[in-house]
Amino acid sequence: MQGEGSSIITSTREFAVAVDASVLFANATPDDIRKLCDMVQKWGFNVCVNSVYVQFASELLKALGVSVELAATVGFPFGASSTAAKVAEAKLAVNQGATEVDMVLSIGQLRGGQHQAVQDDIQAVASVVHDNGGKALKVIIETCYLTDEEKIIACHLLTEAGADFIKTSTGYGTAGAAVKDIRLFRNHVGPQVKVKAAGGIRTLEQSMALMEAGACRLGIGAGHAEKIIKEWGAAH
Repeated sequence: MQGEGSSIITSTREFAVAVDASVLFANATPDDIRKLCDMVQKWGFNVCVNSVYVQFASELLKALGVSVELAATVGFPFGASSTAAKVAEAKLAVNQGATEVDMVLSIGQLRGGQHQAVQDDIQAVASVVHDNGGKALKVIIETCYLTDEEKIIACHLLTEAGADFIKTSTGYGTAGAAVKDIRLFRNHVGPQVKVKAAGGIRTLEQSMALMEAGACRLGIGAGHAEKIIKEWGAAH
């Protein structure tokens, strides 16, 4: 998996499918989701929305004839929901059309050394996602709050729990995606676990650096995603 990223991207389409265009802000309206789906129809990005908008986004994408991955956030943005609540939210999201789930790890329990509880939390959500037809569970560990040792522990826990991706950030913490963390992830997650970089991605240069480090998916706010793909197209 090391190096999976920009080195294999040869077209605007390939760049688009490596991006989850996201609308996750607290005051997002249905019109914001509508604009997101219209943009996705044009460029071919994947979609990431809060779970309240999954069914709406799914219906919009179908009406537009667009077939992309639709991700729903779970336990977002703090990861402090109970496992039962995360499981229920994930199951509903998949049943409403989400193909992927981006859940937030129980950050406080990880920092408090409750590692089995963290693994069990992830495993429960992974099971409900996979058992209900979801393609992927991404686990957000919110790197800005963790030491490198805690990040490594998170890598091991989510690998054992059956996660499909590790993801850097929610975009609501004190910092976002960093190349050093992508490299750390690639060295410590299992070979089957992919890496998603998210949080604070604003430029093409930053996007390429993260992908060169080993990220195969980027979570980018919708407005920045369109700006970056236009920049990529102009450069190629």
